[in-house]
Amino acid sequence: MHVLVVGGGGREHAIVWALSKSPKVTKLSCAPGNAGIAALAQCVPVKATDVEGMVAWARENAVDFVMVAPDDPLALGMVDALEAAGIPAFGPRANAAVIEASKAFSKDLMAKYHIPTARYQTFTELEAALAYVREQGAPIVVKADGLALGKGVIVAQSVEEAEDAVRAMMADKKFGEAGAKVVIEECMTGPEVTVLAFCDGKHLVPMPASQDHKRAFDGNQGPNTGGMGSIAPVACYTPDLAQVCMETIFQPTVDAMAAEGRPFQGVLYFGLMLTPQGPKVVEYNSRFGDPECQSVLSLLESDLMDILLACRNGTLDQTEIRWKAGAACCLVLASGGYPGSYRKGLPITGLEEAGKTAVVFHAGTARNDSGELVTGGGRVLGVTAVGGDLDEAIRGAYASAEHIHFEGMQFRTDIGRAF
Repeated sequence: MHVLVVGGGGREHAIVWALSKSPKVTKLSCAPGNAGIAALAQCVPVKATDVEGMVAWARENAVDFVMVAPDDPLALGMVDALEAAGIPAFGPRANAAVIEASKAFSKDLMAKYHIPTARYQTFTELEAALAYVREQGAPIVVKADGLALGKGVIVAQSVEEAEDAVRAMMADKKFGEAGAKVVIEECMTGPEVTVLAFCDGKHLVPMPASQDHKRAFDGNQGPNTGGMGSIAPVACYTPDLAQVCMETIFQPTVDAMAAEGRPFQGVLYFGLMLTPQGPKVVEYNSRFGDPECQSVLSLLESDLMDILLACRNGTLDQTEIRWKAGAACCLVLASGGYPGSYRKGLPITGLEEAGKTAVVFHAGTARNDSGELVTGGGRVLGVTAVGGDLDEAIRGAYASAEHIHFEGMQFRTDIGRAF
């Protein structure tokens, strides 16, 4: 079958890589893709957010199945549009993707169905939000309601920092309309863990727990980023905790969405805080996390295409999903200056040597006019290694990354070590 993957980052490269191993997939395309994805799939010059263009290209090129990976096209209803055109698609419809697209919706859903999360209030008026911050004190968390490229959350350590965050979102429109409404919530403490789960609307199958490292610098310092690396599985996420999460968070969320007339089919991302009072939801995403996806899919033994079809067809409970023993580590190599301003078009070397001992997923890469591989984004590469245990996986990722060079390259030296 001809499968089209929507997106063009490291997550999409990992998805394309996993699908390329399926005997069911005879042709792979990716829109828009990137320089690394081009080695495995036909890259299509259609923007990931161009719903009409994507449907038209899929129809004209006899696509049998579309995997919509990023948050924006899901929120825009790309799955709805594809299915309406008779093209089977993986991912939640727009009315279910709202679980990520609106933090206010997700918090209200958790409150209604008694799913553990932080105490919160939602605001559309600037002065009311500022007054609430002053009343509650710090530390406190300020979240833009809408999609903000994973950067719309500020964990403020002082009232002044929280006030600045509220003003930046609501008055200065730092995140556009995404910040017109804000959610302000208590600051929870404890280890953070991500659990991704395949869902078919009724059933869900959790994947190995993973951990993303969001801060730009070692020791979890510096500004938030889209993610500087990830590991899977996570030692502190025990089988007992997994059972608690299944009973109090995972299945109740899927049941709640179904009860609301918004059945969730796709990958549901549970961002969890393991607090002293038990696991609580930090946030939901309506798709694979990035770079968690790279670590988790590196451990998948089963055919990803079979799983995607089962999610879409409602037969996930009849599908066996197998995982490798051991662990995986994804180390992100970023452009100098990221997540602030950075240069593009810088030549990249050493990938062939690095690829002998790890899988190098491309996130922000391109080819220049000479056909040379160059940087094309903030997060450039995700060097991902698998090992018998976490230490071996971490060592493998860093050893492989030593071969790669581009001007200004930056990375954290403590992925998998700093929690």
